[in-house]
Amino acid sequence: MLLEIRHVTQYQYAFPVRESVMEVWMQPQKSARQRLVSFELELDPPAQIFSYADSFGNAVYHFDVPVPHDRLIITARSAVESQAPAPLPENLDLGEWDRLRSEFLRGENFDFLHPHGFARETEALRAFIAEHDIDSLRRYDPLTAVRALNSAIYASFGYEAGVTRADSPIDDVLKAKKGVCQDFAHLMIAICRSWGLPARYVSGYLFTDRKHGDRSDPDATHAWVEVFLPSLRWIGFDPTNNTGAGERHITCAVGRDYSDVPPSRGVYKGEAESQLAVGVSVRKARAAITEPEFLRVTRPPPRGATAAAARRGAAAYEQQRLHQMQQQQQQQ
Repeated sequence: MLLEIRHVTQYQYAFPVRESVMEVWMQPQKSARQRLVSFELELDPPAQIFSYADSFGNAVYHFDVPVPHDRLIITARSAVESQAPAPLPENLDLGEWDRLRSEFLRGENFDFLHPHGFARETEALRAFIAEHDIDSLRRYDPLTAVRALNSAIYASFGYEAGVTRADSPIDDVLKAKKGVCQDFAHLMIAICRSWGLPARYVSGYLFTDRKHGDRSDPDATHAWVEVFLPSLRWIGFDPTNNTGAGERHITCAVGRDYSDVPPSRGVYKGEAESQLAVGVSVRKARAAITEPEFLRVTRPPPRGATAAAARRGAAAYEQQRLHQMQQQQQQQ
């Protein structure tokens, strides 16, 4: 499946701020089932962009806007070709629980076995587990147990934006019985870790399809869970939509919880209040994308340049880069 993604984030300030420093986790990953065709990041006001890989191997883009501004717009455009994962078995043998107790495995997945941030047990979570007899699922093999947990969380909570915030603890969704994808992911991660299952938070996008019963917001980013099973490695589960992670799920970053991999995070200098607006569009590509597989990060235009000049400059830069690549191929 070839998907085009447009992710726009706008910070609006009541008064001009002196400087903004930001980091973003918006670039889709490259993996066996996910080919990154192109990625472009545009900023308004323009700024020099730097990139690095964080401790979990995610691509992070960092920039500083050192001039006064009353708004900041970040636009990320991606094209990704995804494939469906291999079919999972109906179940695993009960010996999988013993394999999960391996000291080597636990050492390799230390970060994803212990409470962190939003993904931790609380009194309210323990009450939920007891009320719904969640721990009884452990009588099954780990794959069957996690599938049943995925369905139990889906059935126990309604999807409703605005009930919780990005920084809400899991007690808020347990009390309201409503929340969004990151809330359900945190609940599932906390329970899996309490069972001794390595579990990690996945941030990305979903090509929403109402025919499949998706209830997540098509105009927002998405989050789900990956659980490590020794016989299968990392397997994705989406408790928001009661499904496994498939070709419609596009992974950007993985971490211990939301705080490790928010789509954007930063600070600014100034006394003004800020407002955040986000818009996401994920759609099937209308035609084959033939761009070479490299990252295209927009360079800031020269100081004083007009918008038209900036566009001409960016086009010239891309044309020059393609010409250089063609020359290198001919020399080979």
